Formats: sequence, structure tokens, C-alpha cells
Amino acid sequence: MSLPQRQTDIGPPHFKQFLPPVIQKNYGKWVAHEELDAGTMVHRAESGDEIYTVRAATARLISTDTIREYSDIADKYCDGYLRFTSRNNVEFLVSDKSKVDPLKKELKDRGYTVGGIGPRISNVVHTQGWVHCHSAATDASGLVKAMMDELYDYFTTKELPNKVRLAVACCVNMCGAVHCSDIAIVAMHTRIPNIDHDRVFKICETPTVIASCPTRAISPDPAKKSVKINADKCMYCGNCFTVCPALDIKDPERDGVAIVVGGKVGSLRSNPKFSKLVIPFISNEPPRWPKAVAAIKHIVEVYAQNARKHERVGEWVERIGWERFFKLTGIDFTWQSIDDFTFMRETLRTSPSFKW
Repeated sequence: MSLPQRQTDIGPPHFKQFLPPVIQKNYGKWVAHEELDAGTMVHRAESGDEIYTVRAATARLISTDTIREYSDIADKYCDGYLRFTSRNNVEFLVSDKSKVDPLKKELKDRGYTVGGIGPRISNVVHTQGWVHCHSAATDASGLVKAMMDELYDYFTTKELPNKVRLAVACCVNMCGAVHCSDIAIVAMHTRIPNIDHDRVFKICETPTVIASCPTRAISPDPAKKSVKINADKCMYCGNCFTVCPALDIKDPERDGVAIVVGGKVGSLRSNPKFSKLVIPFISNEPPRWPKAVAAIKHIVEVYAQNARKHERVGEWVERIGWERFFKLTGIDFTWQSIDDFTFMRETLRTSPSFKW
């Protein structure tokens, strides 16, 4: 005799219990979907059932009041069913077609922007920035706000050759998806950490600090009861600062951002791709980061004018060649953009297919 099933707090609950009834009923039997406008799409099942998705932009960091407001809207129009995408959009799942337009009107009346579906720019996936992360080299939230203010039309009305995924990482540890986004910003420190030797032995564990360095640039300094850093090996990642505040890496005058281009996750038409460095450094210019924002917008517009339909940014660049990309965009090619990781091609193979 089997034991009765019991609930525990080990692991997440099964996802199926959170699916709308119409999705559970037709699970695995959906045959088509259609994009109705910039913020609405419908999925159709073999049975003829439909479910409508209304997507709205959100900030990555939101208050509990905003979440409660989303919940109230979902209760009113879609029986409480909503979901958050991996790029910080909120999607309301509506099974009653007559409620779609009233839902969109209420979202607009409450100040929310509906869009991001189809060949457009979606919300920006990004890291914590200065609002939370103690080792951030830039402010992700402020930079994303400035960037999307300029690209707002590409979220709501304007179309692109294909979808464009943007990302921002506030340091090279890259909690954001900058390595696999079409266009992305990654912030960086540019000097080795300053070591406060008087504090190291008081507040830090030397073995942990040494182990935190991915390039083995940190070693013990017994004379000072501290540690020392080999400048030639340091890559300014800030891992050591994360575990030891006495190794301060932040520098308001020298921290900045780089721009990378051409990454993607999907394997449709071509293999997944890693991003490539195109602009090695732009200084931080809060609160609006005009140079970085202008560079991102310029790349988007050049891509929109020159790419073929359905081409992602990386696919467009591969077709025309990187030399042509730098010429069309007017970006200066620097030695930092030289790709010398030829020995890692097999290690970094991105295709999901296997060779036997």
C-alpha cells in the first residue's frame, strides 16, 4: 500500500497548478498562434479553444503596490492568471475575447505601456545596478530607463526586421544576459582594487579572498597580514570586493560601459551566438548616459535600415561581415574588438546538435 501523498516545503510547487484551465485542458495540443498587434497575441488549440496574451512593460524592480495592482487587474479580466517573462514583461492570460480590449484600456488608463510582441524591442533584462549591488560599475536601472525612453516607439509601434533583445550588466560578472542578447551593455571597472591592509585581517578571511579570484591574481602578503594583487593577472571583475569590502574596486572617474552586439539564444535559422565587442568603453554619464544611449539607438536604426526580414542582429552582421558593420555604423574599430579566442571554438560550441 502506497503512502498518502503529502505536501512539503521542499522544492517549488508543480507548474501545472498555476496554468489557466484552458491551457491545462489543451496541454500539448496548441497548433498555432497569431500576433494581433504590438501587445496582443492569440494561441489556438486543436479543439478550437483560444487564449489571448496581453503584454505590458514593467520595471525590473517593482514595488509590492505594483504587484498588487497587477493582481487586481488579473482578477478582474483573466481569473487571476498572469505571468512574468524572462525579460520583465507582465503578460495577462485572457480566455474571454470580450475582455481583451477593456483590459488594454485599463492598462493604458493606469499608465502602463502595452507592446513588445513581434519584431520589436522587448523589455531590457538587466542586473541590480547601484540600487542594490555593492560592486556595480554602472547603474543598470537608470541606464535602462534612459535607453527605453529613446527606443519607446520600437516597443509599441515601429517594427524591426526581427525581434531585438537588449540587456545590461552592471559589471563583467554579468548577471544579465549580455553574452546572448542582440545588443547589450556591460559595465566594467578599469583598475585593480585598492587594498586597505588595516581592514583586511579584521573583516575578511584570507583563504576566501584568494579563492574568489578567477585568475589567481591574489596571493597572501604575510608581512602586512593581508593580501597582494598581481596587476598583470587582474581582470577587474570585483569578485574579491564581493567577499572582502577592504578591497575596494569602485572608481567614479574610471568606471564605464562597453557595448557588445550579435548574441542570441534561439536556434531558429542559425545556431545560438555569443555577442562580440564593438565599443570597448564609454564613461558613465548619469543620470541619462547620453553617449551610451545614442550608440545603442544608432546601432538599432542601422540594423533596421539594412537587415533583411527575419534576420536577427547577429545574423545580419554575419551576412554582411564585421568590416561592413563597422563601416555602416561608423564605429571605430579598435584592437579590443579583435577576436582571438580561436582555441576555444570547440569549447564554446553553441549548437544544440551533436556530431557522432
